[in-house]
Amino acid sequence: MRELTYVERWRAEWREVPDVRVQGRGEAVVAPVAATTCDVDTQILAGHAPVPGPFALGHECVARVEDVGDAVTTVRPGDLVVVPWSISCGECDRCRAGLTAHCTTVPYMAMYGAPIGGDWGGLFSDLVRVPYADAMLVPVPDGLDPVAMASASDNWSLAYRLVAPHLARRPGGSVLVVARGSIGLYVCDIARALGAGDVLYVDPDAEHRALAERYGARTAESIEPIAQGFDIAVEATGRVQELATAALSLTPEGVCESAGNHFRPGELPLFAMYLNSVNLRIARDNVRPNIPDALELAQRGDVTPRDVVSGVFDWEEIPERLVERHSKPVFVRDGLR
Repeated sequence: MRELTYVERWRAEWREVPDVRVQGRGEAVVAPVAATTCDVDTQILAGHAPVPGPFALGHECVARVEDVGDAVTTVRPGDLVVVPWSISCGECDRCRAGLTAHCTTVPYMAMYGAPIGGDWGGLFSDLVRVPYADAMLVPVPDGLDPVAMASASDNWSLAYRLVAPHLARRPGGSVLVVARGSIGLYVCDIARALGAGDVLYVDPDAEHRALAERYGARTAESIEPIAQGFDIAVEATGRVQELATAALSLTPEGVCESAGNHFRPGELPLFAMYLNSVNLRIARDNVRPNIPDALELAQRGDVTPRDVVSGVFDWEEIPERLVERHSKPVFVRDGLR
């Protein structure tokens, strides 16, 4: 089998590796049929990975179940499933508390797409082993478009978590989104569907701003902090200065969610945040518990996540298309389009 391997800055290639197989009664083997890049994959390809190459790339996909161990009860061969980005057992105290990205059964930071907590492979691979199939795999509801849901492994479900719980507590709340990439656009779509009031989307990319406007958001190329302007702020840039802008634009006791990967250090205006009682969360996200609710929202038809997809390409095109720097490409097999 092949896996897409990050080699060095702006270079990825197919490499042959041994076929994966079911190794235990609770495992599954799946074949990705619609896979996409996470926003952080662009940073990895640009040479900002936390570990050096080569390593298998990719951690967002919808897959078809190929084989299961005899203890697996929730999925069977032929099912379409979302494969979460992080490895989790579903049984330890942290998993039961919803902290699936911090599972204590597996090494710290165990995940697909980067060999930080062990080598689990990547989701741009012909086949993928899923060690805790019942805990990890989430069936795709009938009628949902796998291309639109290719990002449910991480970015789509993360975007749901970034805004949905806060709008449930603050109906009609105002939302600031400072973003680069798909997460912020998904947040705009979800916020509109869940009844947010004013939504301001900030991004230097004109095409992204145009899509955010179709989602009902106001847009700006850049902003200075807007004092006491928003109930909820989402930063998804990986830039500390943008995180500061988001945090300084909140109403008292407002919530700032940071979904950016901050590979470079920086300073935050902590005293001003203290005076305004800012609630700040910077998180390696526990996506698995949120996937069912995020899929349910998509199934209701009130959101249009496929609009964020910047292109649909054949599976064989992955190496050359990735380095073309598409914002949200989806790579498909089995005739999906």
